[in-house]
Amino acid sequence: MSLSTKTVMVTGGLGGIGQPLVRLLVENGARVTVSDYQPNASVDRAQYIYADLRDTASIDALCKVVAAETPDILVNLAGLNAFCKFSEQSSTNINDMITVNLTSMMLLSRAALPSMIQRNHGQIVNIGSVVGSIGLPHFTVYAATKAGVKGFSEALRRELNGSGVSVTHIAPRAVRTPMNQGSIDRFNELSKTAVDSPENVAARILRAIEHKESNVTIGFPEKLFVKINALWPGVVDGPLNKNRKIGETILAELS
Repeated sequence: MSLSTKTVMVTGGLGGIGQPLVRLLVENGARVTVSDYQPNASVDRAQYIYADLRDTASIDALCKVVAAETPDILVNLAGLNAFCKFSEQSSTNINDMITVNLTSMMLLSRAALPSMIQRNHGQIVNIGSVVGSIGLPHFTVYAATKAGVKGFSEALRRELNGSGVSVTHIAPRAVRTPMNQGSIDRFNELSKTAVDSPENVAARILRAIEHKESNVTIGFPEKLFVKINALWPGVVDGPLNKNRKIGETILAELS
């Protein structure tokens, strides 16, 4: 599918993956609207809309924009992550992660669907995570929200079959972004977790959009581990126990 003249909205478009993705979309001829929570921001060759997806009023306002000016392609990229013991995670952080990672994605998708269905074309692109298929210790809430993204995307794709509207779910592995700096970056290093550049991930997302792929897992052996975890989760428990201990050591140093 050519992106020339296509309208695209990208939530979290000023983030680590968002910036190179928006740049690629624009370079390929798309007319892009970026949504993010940075006030007074501007994006080269793209329209900018402020929206703090932790706030329900801000989500509602953005949904009204999507319903009134429905893009050809909606990319739900905005997300929050946290590396901590679940027993010590605050209620605010839990609610924020659920709202940004899952609730806002569903509400924005719902806002876009009436127009997409009426015109018999459209694409909803939801950015999940490998952690949504393989729950990692100390990323508990993040894993839960990304599992929700995967399940929602799969169910919606089947519900929209024959409507002309496609749903693409993309699950990156660890990515080198500002959100993953500090303790998460150290965890990835000590656990020997493969980390991709934002540019490579953005390029893979672009390809998935162009080809209207249904479900994409980025990285090997992560693709294999996802399949093993689905069939024999006990096999994966052992190796992840080592990661749990690494995480506990890092978190103990921070406390």
